[in-house]
Amino acid sequence: MIAIVDYGAGNLHSVVNALNFIGAPCSVCGDAASILAADGVILPGVGSFGAAAADMEASGLSDAVRGAAVSGKPFLGICLGLQLLFSASEESPGAKGLGILEGEILRIPSEGVKVPHMGWNSLDIKGGNALFEGVESGAFVYFVHSYYLRAAQPGIVAATARYGVSIDAAICRGSLFATQFHPEKSGKTGIHMLRNFVRLCERGV
Repeated sequence: MIAIVDYGAGNLHSVVNALNFIGAPCSVCGDAASILAADGVILPGVGSFGAAAADMEASGLSDAVRGAAVSGKPFLGICLGLQLLFSASEESPGAKGLGILEGEILRIPSEGVKVPHMGWNSLDIKGGNALFEGVESGAFVYFVHSYYLRAAQPGIVAATARYGVSIDAAICRGSLFATQFHPEKSGKTGIHMLRNFVRLCERGV
């Protein structure tokens, strides 16, 4: 069973629909025990960093999500779910993220591009990892965001994209994955990535 974390600020339905489409057992979970017991965890998110961090803390799920992310079980953060894995964001000074990974969440400079970044963009995949197995570099995926990751450790960057600046579009550390783009809205390419993630959950990797 894959737990989709419901902390009051997630775009849950599109993720649920995508997992249902590929026949993956999933459940929307708003309690710590279910999240920690799941075979894999997906942390979605839309909206502002500060509001989402506050919602997660108020829901009492911060520790459970942090625990799941470092547990070694497959974990996938999506969009704001990627940003929340870091400590802070320019979007919400003073707000505290989960602090699992090191890096900066910065506003996309508006020189020459429209912000928010909304639409399809190609990925420069940085090498093999399980989430991108069978996905070629240059594949197009769907983004909706105004802030982007600049990771402190280049070794965790699984893919980048170019939109005025170089965006760290996906990260991988062991079985912890996160994408700035939305796999569930990225057509066949995104569905392929979600299938890869489900296979990891089934294997217990």
